[in-house]
Amino acid sequence: MADSKHFSENQFTIKEVIGNLSEWLAFFLSQWKILILAGIVGLGLGALVSIVKKPVFHAETSFVLEEGEGGGIGQMSGLASLVGVNLGSLGSTSGLFQGDNIMELYRSDRMLAETLLSEFNESQLLIDRFVEFQELDKKWAAKVDFATLDFSIPRENFTVTQDSVVKEVAKLIRENQLSVAKPDRKLSIIQVSISSKDELFAKAFNERLVEKVNTFYLETKTKKTGENLSILQTQADSVRSILDESIGAYASATDRVPNANPLLSSATVESRKRQIDVQATGAVYQEIVKNLEIAKVNHRNNSPLIQIIDSPRLPLKRSEIRLVKGMVLGAIITGILVLFGLYFRRLYQKHVQES
Repeated sequence: MADSKHFSENQFTIKEVIGNLSEWLAFFLSQWKILILAGIVGLGLGALVSIVKKPVFHAETSFVLEEGEGGGIGQMSGLASLVGVNLGSLGSTSGLFQGDNIMELYRSDRMLAETLLSEFNESQLLIDRFVEFQELDKKWAAKVDFATLDFSIPRENFTVTQDSVVKEVAKLIRENQLSVAKPDRKLSIIQVSISSKDELFAKAFNERLVEKVNTFYLETKTKKTGENLSILQTQADSVRSILDESIGAYASATDRVPNANPLLSSATVESRKRQIDVQATGAVYQEIVKNLEIAKVNHRNNSPLIQIIDSPRLPLKRSEIRLVKGMVLGAIITGILVLFGLYFRRLYQKHVQES
């Protein structure tokens, strides 16, 4: 195959590549005035941005979540079913609230709304503070008259406009300011962070949100076992009352025939009946008390442990574009944009206008 070639005619040689690079370098150097002007403009824009853009404050809370270990309670049986208690549910929980799901609670509309409607100080709610520093009263002036809205009234008395404002503010926080994550998926540590231009709002909102969500989680996680424990406690109190009455009745029946004739069995029938009632009720009470103690232990084991590790403290961590950094970034970005502009203009002149 004598006609085969190692290189096609369309391939560039190293000499041609070096020549093209030299040509482009000479072109860009010839435009030094434009590049210097672009750098100066970039410095000015970067300085302006660093001055105008407000710093962002970050309030962060981290805590350990240890799920409760609901053990089996197969030993609860027998008379417990007679009092109408489903003891089998005391040792198990549904998969509704697992460790990862608490993270979704932090993003839910309900938790965010309840937090927004909590107090920031004696005269202001968190939602009022948010509207103030975000200037939503000016941005949404065409749609909402905030002067007529009072968010301190009960939630069930809210108008459609008030509910809509709360929902939109919660959406803004969830999408732009709230971060809930696990630093390591293997660990049980959860971090909740709020980023805001208002330092005091970020701290207060973070603290209220963590408090409300963790309380709701604990109450819901133990609600089922708590309800069964309450029913079992009520039944134990009721049986104890019946036992006390039976003991009193047995004593009265015995007192009525203090010296019964052993040859006349009918005289002791009433006292024997009362004695059987006491023995039967005592056996029932004994079983219920045993099951009640097991249920208490199981309820405690099922309760998750939430231990705060770090909480936000003033002054909060802040992120901002400093003057020197802003000027350098502004000059670099503007210079790159101008280089691209000169490059494409040069290509247009060479390949479009010349053809």
